[in-house]
Amino acid sequence: MAKAGGGSRDRGDVRTSRRALAMGVCATAAFVFAGAGVASAADYGYFVEVETEEDLLDLYSANQIDETAFQTLRELLHDPVDLATASREELYRLPNLSYADVDGILAHSDASGGIQDLDALVSTAVLTERKLDALRAFIVPIAGRDADGKQRGVSGRIGYKTTTVIGDQDAPSMALVGTLQAHGAWEFGGAAVLTRTRLGEVTHDATREALTAEPATPAPHVPKFYAQWKTPVYHVVAGTFRIGFGQRLTLDNSSQYTPNGIQVDNAINYSQDLTGACKESQGELDASPCTGAAGERYMSPDYGWSERMRGVAVGIRRLAVGKAWMQAYAFGSYESHSLYQYELYDRTRCDDPLDDADDACKSPLVYKTLSDPDELTSRYSYQTLPNIYSDAVVGGNVSVFRDGRTHLGVTGYFASVQWAVDNADMKLDFQEWSRLPYGGPFGAVGVDGAWGYDRVDVFFEVSRSLDEQPAGGGWGAITRSTLTSKDHELEASLRYYDRDFANPYARPIAAADEYDGLRARDEAGLRFKYAGSFGALQLRAAGDAWMRKRAQDESGDDAPEANVVAGHVRVGAAYQMNRRFEPGLWLEYSDKDLSDSGRGNCFETAASTLLDGEPPYCQGEKLQGAVQLAVRPSSVASIIARFQYRLIDDGKAEFADAFREDMSAYLVGTWRARADLRLRARAAYNEEAIGDDSYLDKIFTAYTEASYNVGTAWWLKVRYQYYDLLDERAGTLAREPNPSHWLRLELEARL
Repeated sequence: MAKAGGGSRDRGDVRTSRRALAMGVCATAAFVFAGAGVASAADYGYFVEVETEEDLLDLYSANQIDETAFQTLRELLHDPVDLATASREELYRLPNLSYADVDGILAHSDASGGIQDLDALVSTAVLTERKLDALRAFIVPIAGRDADGKQRGVSGRIGYKTTTVIGDQDAPSMALVGTLQAHGAWEFGGAAVLTRTRLGEVTHDATREALTAEPATPAPHVPKFYAQWKTPVYHVVAGTFRIGFGQRLTLDNSSQYTPNGIQVDNAINYSQDLTGACKESQGELDASPCTGAAGERYMSPDYGWSERMRGVAVGIRRLAVGKAWMQAYAFGSYESHSLYQYELYDRTRCDDPLDDADDACKSPLVYKTLSDPDELTSRYSYQTLPNIYSDAVVGGNVSVFRDGRTHLGVTGYFASVQWAVDNADMKLDFQEWSRLPYGGPFGAVGVDGAWGYDRVDVFFEVSRSLDEQPAGGGWGAITRSTLTSKDHELEASLRYYDRDFANPYARPIAAADEYDGLRARDEAGLRFKYAGSFGALQLRAAGDAWMRKRAQDESGDDAPEANVVAGHVRVGAAYQMNRRFEPGLWLEYSDKDLSDSGRGNCFETAASTLLDGEPPYCQGEKLQGAVQLAVRPSSVASIIARFQYRLIDDGKAEFADAFREDMSAYLVGTWRARADLRLRARAAYNEEAIGDDSYLDKIFTAYTEASYNVGTAWWLKVRYQYYDLLDERAGTLAREPNPSHWLRLELEARL
């Protein structure tokens, strides 16, 4: 459909050339930094040193890692890698490792008959001590294994977590998560959650010709459960799982950088933002129930979960074929999904969801269900509707390997959608800007391969999506190459995803912008990443240039389509002056349209503007820089101070001639007082639109926490957090509570 444009288009080729030249100079400089070497594994743009999910949230909230990196690392924390059995692809998912590190770990394991002592990886110079320490949160402990590396007997853990805000009137949300391993091959897991803000069942109201939803009440859920049997040859999972292959172009919902097979799914998510206690609008009533103080009352958030796949997945991991081997996977899933209410339309009223001028193509209204259907009721707005659809997905993969670095494979899947509401009066479907294609079943089939020799690895994948939309699907292709030495790694990738490549189960390398809900769509690009060290100097660089189409510009419906060239460059450096001090510097620049750099553009869409329709098209610029100082006064204590400043196109009239200016700063200290006790404190300040207290967030937050191991059987963590909105927006001034006081408890029993 036509995408709204913005800003002037008459600056000409001179401006375009200058912008492209600037991007080229930045990219060239980054390559010069790379020297003759070569990225840290699935490079997350930062040397990752964390122990808990909250540590990751600190990095994410400080913009040190992006959302993709956060999701990947969080899943690694929940499903750690077993060094004793991990493949090359599995090891490469770990942060801070290059292919040289991965190959060194595998060679050490082969030479030693397995990895039985992690410290041996340091003494044999496979890894540095800092890299090994940073890995410990993401790997399965070696202790408790026999001489063959297999887990002895039965082990497991069950954890309870809850978060409340002082002043909450109801019992807080809470989660119970557990896993149990038995004799190496068997594993069982599950998660139960108590929610308070999740809406109830959604049904069709024929009288109102609309949807109705049961109001939110405290309710238990068991969203995650699985049984797994995994040996060097076979892998079977029944329950909730994730799966992915190749370069993630045909099939991947794992969030991993190099997926190859099945992963169990037992992850529960945690939010650091309060949620509104009242979620209703006026509807049929004389006034909204959320008018006045009721609309400004906030409460602690629910624990949440991602809805991936639920069913059975079976895999043959390694079957000898002469000197080569093959793998084969098959799966079937039937999972219920939630959806933002404005991503729906009613096919009985709307013939073409692309026709935004037709009011019949807008999303159905959602009213609050009452015991008396004739009673006047309120309406829900900006809500996620639970279990509104389910998808049935079947698929698989077959690959033949010459060795651990060279293979050729075929992957495919087919999916169909069943709606919770589907009758003669209302047939729901997806809006065209939703992630999933509208119209009916969809799927994809693709071929991927890899070749590796010495320091070079080359990967590729070509895929065709299939759906019931007018074009019937489209093509996508990607190739990725790495050049690796002991201290350096350089990765370069080329990608092409046409406009009709509507594959919601594709998660390949792609720019952060979207076309009709998907990143890997309507895009052709080149990306490189570098990470390496020159003695005490650690360097990381990334550059991305891509081209997409502008559907229509503002000059009229008959205007021809035009190509838009966009780019992104990031360079970071950290210098370890000695054992105590490590300063760092990061610079980042992004431009979503190199031909149009006027200040009247927007770079990103504020959440408050994502109301009841498609997100607007943004084409602005962002420039940000950060300085950081890490001080380690001893081996058990560290202090990190960071300051970040950002210039960003806002799109608001007040910023027609200037960037919006944002800044943030934080100070965090960690002290391992004893081997079994860790103390941590953090204070952070964030201000958007500096100098304008009536527009965006101005936040001060601080927390202190203690985590304590009670022998080997129990682990306890307690956190107190202070959160204060300091701006002078009307909603902030009326907000209750503000400031807010958070209490969080985690307790884990270990077997």
